[in-house]
Amino acid sequence: METPAGYGVVLVTAGNMQEAEAIANALVEAKLAACVSLLPIHSIYTWQGELHKEQEWQLLIKTDLAQYPAMEAKIKEMHSYEVPEIVALPIVTGSQAYLQWISQQIKSKE
Repeated sequence: METPAGYGVVLVTAGNMQEAEAIANALVEAKLAACVSLLPIHSIYTWQGELHKEQEWQLLIKTDLAQYPAMEAKIKEMHSYEVPEIVALPIVTGSQAYLQWISQQIKSKE
């Protein structure tokens, strides 16, 4: 099994669909992400000592993790949350054709 170097999925939650779409559009247009999938979710979490149950939008951002620092900065700049979820998970393996497509989307910035 070949391990893809540097590819990952970054998880971000947003409070509404408009914010999620704005962040997704900005990341793809800036070539920081190849693709962003948006899913409605129900989150339960503690914030400032209080239990919250919220409808949110989960962004699944497919990228080359070399882009993570610039991506994190862009998300923080656009996000309405004081402490947004920004978590990167490595892709352990995947379709070589799909991983090559991710690479082409990100690197075509040059």
